[in-house]
Amino acid sequence: MITKSMRGLAAAALTVLPLLAATPSQAAEVVTLTEAVQQLPLAAESRAGYQRSSFRHWVDADRDSCSTRAEVLLDESRIPATVEAGCKVTAGEWFSYYDGVVLTAPGGLDIDHMVPLAEAWDSGASQWTATEREAYANDLGSERSLVAVTAKTNRSKADQDPSTWLPPSAGARCTYAVDWVATKLRWNLTADQPEVEALTTIAEGCGPLTVQYQPAS
Repeated sequence: MITKSMRGLAAAALTVLPLLAATPSQAAEVVTLTEAVQQLPLAAESRAGYQRSSFRHWVDADRDSCSTRAEVLLDESRIPATVEAGCKVTAGEWFSYYDGVVLTAPGGLDIDHMVPLAEAWDSGASQWTATEREAYANDLGSERSLVAVTAKTNRSKADQDPSTWLPPSAGARCTYAVDWVATKLRWNLTADQPEVEALTTIAEGCGPLTVQYQPAS
């Protein structure tokens, strides 16, 4: 399995794998990146009514004292992370694949929602229940959904889709496109025309990448 910490190290010939095995009722889907982009439901976007508070996030779903943020930091550290009382992660080693930066202090990291909360809202989450939005915002069931990256790149990205923002590291962009499309397909989110056009262009230059995703429901 290719872990998050290895993202961006080998963009070519990358197969994206789910974190958890698929169940019979949630069989994994495997398609090429180009095919995956074509499978995105096309629809106009609307941000009407969006509030970030509509997505309750960084919860402790399994009640092990570790929030979703802490869980991602523990999962992505390339060495055993240092953890203090209350599951406070204080040190480790993280590779921010957006910009190729290695960090050892978690304070310099943001946990990025691969498809930002506002973009998810625009793309169908406005119709979800509060429980569904919370599940999306804390999705540990796929290693594509959440990623630890430098705060600088996360804040540069903000709520933009690939038509207006891509990772500053050119070598990371194919991986990013795979992660983005896999997340949208996992959650049955739509895409607008500029987004599809941008993803199609990226896919054309990425070679035979494979997208494997497990539907969230």
